[in-house]
Amino acid sequence: MLETAAERRRALTGGAIGLAAIALFVGLAAVSLFFAGGSAAILGIVLDPYILRVLRFTMLQALLSTALSIAFAIPVARALARQPHFAGRVWIVRLMAVPMGLPVLIAALGLIGIWGRQGMLNSLLMKVGLDEPVSIYGLTGILLAHIFFNLPLACRLMLAGLERVPAEYWLMASGLGMRSGSVFQFVEWPAIRQLIPGIAGLIFMLCATSFTLVLILGGGPAATTIEVAIYQSLRFDFDPGRAIALSLLQIALTAMILGAMAFIPRIGDEGLTEGRSIKRLDGKSPRARLADGLLLLIAVLFLGLPLVSIIAAGLDADLIKLLQEPIFWQSAGMSFAISLSAALFSIVLSMAMIRARHAIVSKRRRDVADRIFFSAMGGASSMVLLVPPIVLATGWFMALRAFGDATRFAALLVVLINMLMALPFVMRVLEPAYLVHQRRTQKLAASLGITSLARLRFIDWPALKKPLLTALSFAMALSLGDLGAVALFGSEGFVTLPWLIYSRMGSYRTNDADGLALILGIICLLLTIAGTAGEPRRENGDGER
Repeated sequence: MLETAAERRRALTGGAIGLAAIALFVGLAAVSLFFAGGSAAILGIVLDPYILRVLRFTMLQALLSTALSIAFAIPVARALARQPHFAGRVWIVRLMAVPMGLPVLIAALGLIGIWGRQGMLNSLLMKVGLDEPVSIYGLTGILLAHIFFNLPLACRLMLAGLERVPAEYWLMASGLGMRSGSVFQFVEWPAIRQLIPGIAGLIFMLCATSFTLVLILGGGPAATTIEVAIYQSLRFDFDPGRAIALSLLQIALTAMILGAMAFIPRIGDEGLTEGRSIKRLDGKSPRARLADGLLLLIAVLFLGLPLVSIIAAGLDADLIKLLQEPIFWQSAGMSFAISLSAALFSIVLSMAMIRARHAIVSKRRRDVADRIFFSAMGGASSMVLLVPPIVLATGWFMALRAFGDATRFAALLVVLINMLMALPFVMRVLEPAYLVHQRRTQKLAASLGITSLARLRFIDWPALKKPLLTALSFAMALSLGDLGAVALFGSEGFVTLPWLIYSRMGSYRTNDADGLALILGIICLLLTIAGTAGEPRRENGDGER
């Protein structure tokens, strides 16, 4: 037993406090919705035609976005897997990581720059005689935006699955002279098929809880999701009853999706392998190289052109004038304070629960209460998936109305909501690093009698500094680009950079919005680079993952 009773007790107490804080914050928001709405809100869900129409559109766009993202990701992942050595492959894989780390608001501006009424693609198509062939607003725009974000995610996950296929499979396929169709049917499709349920569930959840993209690209009442309808009900119509009904519906919807995802089977083992290097021969023919090259070129253009549009439009703005405006520095200061506070709170809360989970694992005997406590702390980190940010904001808005103007508490609420948004990522970065560190140093530290602050200074901090800074930078980038938690409380006295960009878009000052988006994008990119600086490059013959 390496931990003393006092150390284990402190760790468990810290985990219990963290778990209670999350449960209290989320629980009070949910309870306030139920008590504010009561049976009338629940009945309204069933009887209100508007709410049912919003529900249908939410499910429709999420289903279509998921199906299209997966359908397009399969051939792109196959092309990357079949061509492991061509020049630029590493950069294509890296390009697919950019949309996942890009603030949604900035990406939406980039998509408008390509697919909008005056966008690059539409302008080109109109020159050949077509009259605005693509509309970025409404269902079409929402689908395009969701594919832009989710196709790279699905593609990277599928590519990883294809690269796990044992080399002996490819050797046998080559020996049997299998053509491309047979290789896909008997080798690639079985590897991809087992990944699709998990990928589809994740993408469907992301699309069903989409807020910023639908807020910007939705085509009015006919293209509104539940979360956007909640925002509109409070911000524009001030209809608390409808907002409560929609919030309860959103909680029920996310609970059903998470419940369905729990039944997705785990990925099985590919079987025994001798660990040979993978050599694929099915992509060597000139025809296969040409087909894969064209497909990857289309994917690069689809993902890269909006990024180029963001840079070009931002540089076209008067950046010097924007930097001289007091409102810019006010919003930048507010965004920095919120993101730093949310990231630090998230790290402290994560470490408290990680230490408690480790204390439970290190016990010689674990009873039912220990297992429940362990699972509860793991599930609490993903609580924001069950109760999305706009629903949390609505619940607290309703709860704080009794104390007067709820916007007085806006900054604190946004910090706490952003903390919960970052918690799943921070936990996944820190927990593996902490467990490895404990396995390597716990016995030595115990034998030398190094505890408390001395252990933190000389043992824990040097080893955990890198994952802590990684978690901090990514959590700050996530919070800096968030509009969902701010949208309900944004005002002249409470302005963040995303809210300022959205306000400039709403007042048709798109040139300013483009410039501000470029500045915000650069800040988030620098934070992302800072978080990954110094990481070892993991490359093999098949490229980088």
